[in-house]
Order: sequence, then structure tokens, then C-alpha cells
Amino acid sequence: MVSTTSTQLSTILLGFRALSDPIRLQVLELLKRQELCVCDLCEQLDISQSKLSFHLKNLKEAQLVRSRQEGRWIYYCLNLSQLALLENYLSQYQQFQHILPAHSCEEQ
Repeated sequence: MVSTTSTQLSTILLGFRALSDPIRLQVLELLKRQELCVCDLCEQLDISQSKLSFHLKNLKEAQLVRSRQEGRWIYYCLNLSQLALLENYLSQYQQFQHILPAHSCEEQ
């Protein structure tokens, strides 16, 4: 198992916190398809720009999205390397599957 540094753990924690909100998950779902400006995100999510800005700030702090400015518009896209970090962290637990007894903590 690859060890995780405290800095990486902090980043991972921010990422999972950001993923815990339904609106932020919806933003990521929209950004899976293409880069979008704030106005498009507001329209597709049917929320105010101030509310969306709060959620985008959380996603940016968690490094899950990147932004770029073009004129007066800000465009957002997924930060795939950060999503890969979260995926890699979770995948480390997959290796323990073979050592757990079949009857422990089974889904019901």
C-alpha cells in the first residue's frame, strides 16, 4: 500500500467534503461533458449566481475544478488529476477485500 502524506490527506479530506453536497455533485456532472461558464451553470442548475459561487469556491478549494477567465466570463472544467487522487485513495481499500471474512459487514 502506498502511504499518504498529511498534505495529501488534507487535500483528500477537502475533496470528499466538497463531494458531500448535491449541488456540487450536479456541477461536476455538468462539467463531465464540457467546460462551462458560470452563466451556463446557473441556468442549467436553476440557481442564483451567488449560491453557485459559494459551491464553486468549495470545489476550487478542494481542487476538483479549475477556472479560467475569458473576457468578463469565468469558465470551469474538471481537474482530472485531483479526481484521480481521490479515486486512487479509495482504490487502496480494494486490496483488503481478500482478507476480510465473507460474513463480516456484508450488505443487507
